[in-house]
Amino acid sequence: MEKRQVSPLIALIPVLFLIVSLFLAIQVIGADPHIPLFTSAIVAALVGMVILKVKWSEIEEGIVDTIKMSMGAVIILMIIGMVIGTWILSGAVPVMIFYGLKILSPKIFLLATLLMCSVVSLATGSSWTTAGTVGIALMGIGMSLGVPAPIIGGAIISGAYFGDKMSPLSDTTNLAPAMAGAKLFDHIKHMIYTTGPSYVISAILFLIIGLGYSGDTLDLALISEINEGLQMGFNLNPMLLLIPVITIGMVVMKVPAIPGLFGGAILGGLAAMLFQGADIGSVVDALHYGYASETGIEFVDELLSRGGLDSMMWTISLILCAMTFGGVMEKTGMLESLAGVILGFAKSTGSLVVATILTALGMNILAGDQYLSIVIPGRMYKDAFAQRNLAPKNLSRVLEDSGTLTSALIPWNTCGAFMIGTLGLAPWTYVPYCFLNLINPIVSIFYGFTGITMEKLDPSK
Repeated sequence: MEKRQVSPLIALIPVLFLIVSLFLAIQVIGADPHIPLFTSAIVAALVGMVILKVKWSEIEEGIVDTIKMSMGAVIILMIIGMVIGTWILSGAVPVMIFYGLKILSPKIFLLATLLMCSVVSLATGSSWTTAGTVGIALMGIGMSLGVPAPIIGGAIISGAYFGDKMSPLSDTTNLAPAMAGAKLFDHIKHMIYTTGPSYVISAILFLIIGLGYSGDTLDLALISEINEGLQMGFNLNPMLLLIPVITIGMVVMKVPAIPGLFGGAILGGLAAMLFQGADIGSVVDALHYGYASETGIEFVDELLSRGGLDSMMWTISLILCAMTFGGVMEKTGMLESLAGVILGFAKSTGSLVVATILTALGMNILAGDQYLSIVIPGRMYKDAFAQRNLAPKNLSRVLEDSGTLTSALIPWNTCGAFMIGTLGLAPWTYVPYCFLNLINPIVSIFYGFTGITMEKLDPSK
């Protein structure tokens, strides 16, 4: 098919409509972003058909193809809802909270959260698996210790995305070098230069913030009340800790995420019948509708009343609306047109790195998908990096420094929506505390302008 040339001014019409409608919906009338996203998709389709003369059948094909890309994420989201429901019913989450409150102090909690999530995500290669397993328990522990949920969410997401970015098991870690033409382990080693300093700075910041939650601010009476409530409501057998261990182990052993996580949900259901005396009906209810805590202790009931397939429907519908908009913009050529404008400003290595990062961020915002934020800039800027005699691993590193890490910061992106839905966070509130995700792109830009670690092409190759 002949490449469609689209004026950037025309491509801006649906983007400006999206920005204005999102602002009015979220800031003025307090609505959710779903309707603005879907309405913007309609506007983009009208622009495509009326001005660009694109057939509706082509636009519909683009929408369906883009939604297909997100179907794996949607299924995983539904399963994570089931995991949360049965893990609470079984007592697995309560037992992790119970022992976590005994082991972790508020001073080191945020740093420990960052490190724990980093280890799990490195082992599994999945930020989603990390957030959906240990992340759930860490949210409960941290809130019980008096640490605000957005800060805990920032620590979980920072740790989870460290592994998502650096693990050879991660799909994005394999996708970025494939798009740039680099080798996998060259790519991983090259990322150490930007990710290492970013991670150290993030760890120091979480340690400093954690020191502010000292024993003076710790409500020991509340923790005692929480532990009493957990003991009254559940049989807190340490054997229940095997459920997350086995689930994470399955992912480490390369069991695909969907059957591996669903296996974790089934393990939770079996453990609920074995340890808590639940019947099959209660397990099915927890899988579908989540767990409803009735300990009589308000904080415990609020903490544990969650999960279930239904709890993820808000997030799933948000993803589908975002994918619809992204599909129209991609198929009509408007996304590529806007990215081309950014490329026009890249007059130096530093500005080329900035252009790549801004394009990846723009894809995460406009297309709502992490993979598109790697694929489209990777495809667009590959020749530009080569023309500057820059090794492909520079491009693959920048793609991950931006596309992978900024995806979790956008509430309607598949990754941002997942983190919000799984960890129970309010949109935007957690973003200032995702230190690794915010710092890493800045370090990458610094290296671009200074030339530090920006390796040249090997003449022999």
